[in-house]
Amino acid sequence: MSQKSSFPTAAVRHPHGMARRTAIQAGAIGLMGLGTNHLQALRAAATGSDRPAKKCIFIFLSGGLAQQESFDLKPAAPEEIRGEFRPIATQTPGLQICEHLPMLAQRSEMWSLCRSLTHPSNEHSAGHHIVLTGRSVLPPGFNDSVPQPTDFPSIAAIANDVTLSHNNLPPAAVLPQRLVHNTGRVIPGQFAARMGQRRDPWFIEASSFHPKSFGAFPEYAFDHQERGGELARVFQAPNLTLPHGLDQRQLSQRVDLLGTLERQRVALDRMAQTERFDQFRQGAISLLVDPKVKHALDVTKADDRIQDKYGRNSFGWSLLMARRLVEVGVNLVQVNLGNDETWDTHGNAFPHLKDKLLPPTDRAVSALLDDLEENGMLDDTLIVMAGEFGRTPKISLLSVYKTAGRDHWGAVQSVFFAGGGVKGGNVIGASDKHAGYPTDRPQKPENMAATIFQALGIPPTASWHDELDRPHQIYYGNPIAGLT
Repeated sequence: MSQKSSFPTAAVRHPHGMARRTAIQAGAIGLMGLGTNHLQALRAAATGSDRPAKKCIFIFLSGGLAQQESFDLKPAAPEEIRGEFRPIATQTPGLQICEHLPMLAQRSEMWSLCRSLTHPSNEHSAGHHIVLTGRSVLPPGFNDSVPQPTDFPSIAAIANDVTLSHNNLPPAAVLPQRLVHNTGRVIPGQFAARMGQRRDPWFIEASSFHPKSFGAFPEYAFDHQERGGELARVFQAPNLTLPHGLDQRQLSQRVDLLGTLERQRVALDRMAQTERFDQFRQGAISLLVDPKVKHALDVTKADDRIQDKYGRNSFGWSLLMARRLVEVGVNLVQVNLGNDETWDTHGNAFPHLKDKLLPPTDRAVSALLDDLEENGMLDDTLIVMAGEFGRTPKISLLSVYKTAGRDHWGAVQSVFFAGGGVKGGNVIGASDKHAGYPTDRPQKPENMAATIFQALGIPPTASWHDELDRPHQIYYGNPIAGLT
């Protein structure tokens, strides 16, 4: 689990202003040294939605899933366009998807597709920022090599800031790792950015970093360029022990100090309500000891039947963890299904998709759908699956690969939706005969983000406020019509 040891001195302001007591409370919580930017400490929550709030699991396919090899095949196109895979029928008459997604094909009445998401960038870092923030434009000063404090906030960060926490848990989480390029540079678009670092979502680091190992490790690990060498990586439950250097005696001392500061706060403002401060002080401690949290994260020790159903690999464990987290109270979980650029199939695309990427995805997403339905959670949990872009209509062969693949293509991609009231067997929009451009009902990342925000119960008029109390809008588009 990612942790930070200090809390910035400037306090987050409530839309109606922040009293002196709140600054004291925020600083006092920071003394715990428990990564309190991942707790919703005294933030303003958006209210007034006309729909019951739902949960969301946002599955992000870093690298860019080829629409032609997944949900928008073009069997009548020339061979250099259509590729090697063939479509199969689903349970929905007239709806076909890739032959290597048979389990999802059997469950088509549980999901819908948008085949017309479009944005202007063909570059990885820009595409990540665009889709993860739901903003088609790039911010001034954008740097594709490093996150900037002027970047737009991610969808997960906004959900973390403006939705209410439950059971002392952060409202939004990202797992099983941050997106880090194989060179070691961190990908922009994942963070709170201009909202302030302390409003980052809760990053759950359950996966080790490996510059050459991609996919659903250990059983489906692969290297895009097949350079040989060790591909072993570790997936494990995050350590919920006390931060380094903070033993039980020190923790007790800090809790005592919090009590002293609380008494000072009461003296400053005896009319203030104290319940909210108590809630987040307790939240900082309960994350260490709450058995529900440990159960949600320790997925490699789940029942054998459950692990076999999801798959004993990083894809299956990650989606099982996401399901458990929304069950215990996290509102939005972003699951990076594969480390940075796992789905970047420039070359060796067809063997890697067939053998390494589509099978564990098919199994894990299908298990997630079944699990949510069996537990009565599917209607209240929106599932969204997208990459930073699609892939080029024409197949190409680059010299560093043994066989062909497709390049970056922001002009169109297919996005998968399920749960949360989504109508099954439904297709929104269409692409042309080569899966190159939208031809019907084009949608932007702003519309996808708005769909998520609406599901979370965030009203269109909601805003987040910066430290100068300036409002910033959340919605930049309308939810995708026809999904529900």
